[in-house]
Amino acid sequence: MAESFKQDLPPKGGYAPIHFKRIPARTVLNAPLIYGGLLASMAYGYWDYKKGMRKLTIERVEMKGADIALQPLMLAERDREYLKQCRRNRDHEAELMKDVEGWEVGTWYGHPVFKTTGDKWVDPDVNEYYVHCSYANIRKFDSHAQWLKMD
Repeated sequence: MAESFKQDLPPKGGYAPIHFKRIPARTVLNAPLIYGGLLASMAYGYWDYKKGMRKLTIERVEMKGADIALQPLMLAERDREYLKQCRRNRDHEAELMKDVEGWEVGTWYGHPVFKTTGDKWVDPDVNEYYVHCSYANIRKFDSHAQWLKMD
């Protein structure tokens, strides 16, 4: 029992024509206008860059002058704090070893630690310098070990 079917065919007279002709866009910007805008923006950018560099140079000169002016003060403060910590270390040593018979501060049971230096100053080792400090100060030293090392 075959059913009859109807073939799908184009309409009588055919399909309407397909419009495929190119419709160009309206030209708003042309080449001279694009290149003129590019040139103008580059000229403004270069001028603004130079103006900013002049300001930056002036600020750098001013900051360098401030660094040079403050350097002696900062070095003096660093050295002062260094000597104060050495004094605190000696005071802690004296307090800690006061009950030990024959102990003299800065020596090893009365014998000098450095025999060949005489009365010359010997910088203490880092561990000796921070021996009576908190662990936070030792960690701070690890991150600022080269702080203002100019001399």
